[in-house]
Amino acid sequence: MWPRLVQILEMIRFSHTVFALPFALMAGLLAWTAPTADGRPIVFRWRDLVGILICMVCARSAAMAFNRIADRRLDAANPRTATRHLPTGILTLGSVVVFTLLMAAAFVAATLLFLPNRLPLGLSVPVLLFLFAYSYTKRFTMFSHFWLGAALMLAPVSAWIAIRGQAVLAGPLDVLPAVALGSAVLLWVAGFDVIYACQDVEYDQRAHLRSVPARFGVRRALHIAAACHVAMVVGLAGVPLAAQVGGPPVPLGWIYSASVAAIAGLLAYEHSIVRPDDLTRVNIAFFNINALISAGLLAVVAIDVFI
Repeated sequence: MWPRLVQILEMIRFSHTVFALPFALMAGLLAWTAPTADGRPIVFRWRDLVGILICMVCARSAAMAFNRIADRRLDAANPRTATRHLPTGILTLGSVVVFTLLMAAAFVAATLLFLPNRLPLGLSVPVLLFLFAYSYTKRFTMFSHFWLGAALMLAPVSAWIAIRGQAVLAGPLDVLPAVALGSAVLLWVAGFDVIYACQDVEYDQRAHLRSVPARFGVRRALHIAAACHVAMVVGLAGVPLAAQVGGPPVPLGWIYSASVAAIAGLLAYEHSIVRPDDLTRVNIAFFNINALISAGLLAVVAIDVFI
């Protein structure tokens, strides 16, 4: 069982959980510290934190496993992905289906930790369906990158709703800080997914799969990715401003502002090492730099909140 579990975790790239989880925890920190409309604080509960962690891990694991199931034939035909676990038979389709169902069930069950807030439980199945639907988007739209970004956008928005359910029901504008943060996540993910998709441009064109690189070419795709990342920095800068348009004030100051400037620098470096005629450093741009951005921003938000 242990070797099979390790293989499944390798298949779903479990280490890539580092992309979305920090943003969910960021939203959680801000949700606990931002006052409600009537000035009352949100009570911290350990089970809410545990719920965020379990829901994030299970939802992402279910979505990634489902993606591998949906794409198994496409992966087998693509030289870059032909050595993945399902195409090569390292894992059986049945075992991955069982894992997907277990993770989906665990995600829904974990939303019970947020009771008496019933919103997470009520939204759990629609969220899963939205995550699963991503796996088919590249078959009919080049905007699949933005669907993936929207899927990860759900991390901070869902964490906020899970903690501040009553405040959100009392005034929908309460969720604005999480929406601003989530919008930045959407643009960030869409941008680096466009960069990542540049590796498969020739295969996507042959297989009639839709992506930004397949539609516009690598050079223009990298320009679109850069535009997404510029907009992402603007979105991050807008998180503390959410209170000015009706949302609750969040405790972010100059430390956070400095980190946004640092993120802009990291993104500029990411784009400088990936060129239309040299995609050899895409993995460095995809994982190393983006993992630093998400984990580093979480650390900065934690420092800003507690100091």
